[in-house]
Amino acid sequence: MIARRTLLLAALLAAPAALARPVAERASIDIRAIERRRLLPQSAALLAAAPRTIAAIPAPRSPAGPQDYYSEGDYWWPDPANPGGAYVRRDGRSNPDKFDGHRDALIAFGRTVPALATLWDLTGDQRFARAAMRHLDAWFVDPATRMNPNLSHAQAIIGVNSGRAIGVIDTLQIVEVARAATLFARRDAPGYAAIRKGVEGWFAAYLDWLTQSPFGIEERDQQNNHGTCWLLQVAAFATLLGRDAILADARARLQTMIIPTQIAPDGSQPLELARTKPYAYSLFNLDVLAASAWLLADGSGELIAWHTPDHRSIGGAIGWMAPFIADKRAWPHAPDIEYWDGFPVRQPSLLFGGLALRRDDWLALWQRLDPDPAIGEVVRNFPVRQPLLWLPD
Repeated sequence: MIARRTLLLAALLAAPAALARPVAERASIDIRAIERRRLLPQSAALLAAAPRTIAAIPAPRSPAGPQDYYSEGDYWWPDPANPGGAYVRRDGRSNPDKFDGHRDALIAFGRTVPALATLWDLTGDQRFARAAMRHLDAWFVDPATRMNPNLSHAQAIIGVNSGRAIGVIDTLQIVEVARAATLFARRDAPGYAAIRKGVEGWFAAYLDWLTQSPFGIEERDQQNNHGTCWLLQVAAFATLLGRDAILADARARLQTMIIPTQIAPDGSQPLELARTKPYAYSLFNLDVLAASAWLLADGSGELIAWHTPDHRSIGGAIGWMAPFIADKRAWPHAPDIEYWDGFPVRQPSLLFGGLALRRDDWLALWQRLDPDPAIGEVVRNFPVRQPLLWLPD
């Protein structure tokens, strides 16, 4: 442990000189070649996928309209002592009978559009861009099918409420949709000009809701992964819209609130380790932390290297977790009560941290892991899937 922390500190101290060079010069892997090999075999299926928004998916227990997003809390179950009454919590145990229709559609959208954007970037084939535009139009522009830009009825608890602030985490699934739209705007993608006002208008309205509504503010102030997920969403949406003041506030929150609260000096994440799925939650929050830091530093990696006076840092958290990603058998805590065998996957924290701190071992580990998991719960907790959308030109 001492040797590993010494090596990490040395990497952090050396980071400023390394970060002066462009990402392409720092990378020891050809990410474009890796992604081309991965995505081209998926291209036919992606082109054939038809847009399907929440408007086409009835939600029988929703109190709102067909274009209002609705989901139900994962860990809430019927009370055996009170059949027909309010649901009760079983932390870490996902109820298979909850309504997931809208969330599943959002996840599919969040997988399809970023993959199409990456394929367009890799090949220049306009078919991929135009296919992405059909999905963006359906979700954000078409009055008959668009989703209303709020999450007032997400993660509801039957018999208790019709939505909660923590439901804001559901739209983490469209962070990469915003990254795709950022690429389309920057590169003047075919078809984007016709829908740009509608797409960016939707994100502007949703960003206002995230930063001003009671649910958004409550989620912002959560100290665990929920606060981190709020931050990444705000960073991605504000980047698309060029909201510099919001981005400055997000950077300050990362450095003054999130890193000091969530990461211990040794690099562990105590709030995530306290859960019944400590391994998956530690991976998930670390990925979101690293993605937030990467995006808020414009892909330079400096916020991954940055540390508090008592050496709490995202780089340190990656260093703490990496050995247990490489060999889960070494995990020193209790195994997760669900989906233990589904993790790790190709965790983006390894990529962002490897590029930021010039850690070839982390980059090599990232390459060895599964980039396309099939288990639904694993996919849901793996929202950063298209690395090319995060790399500077």
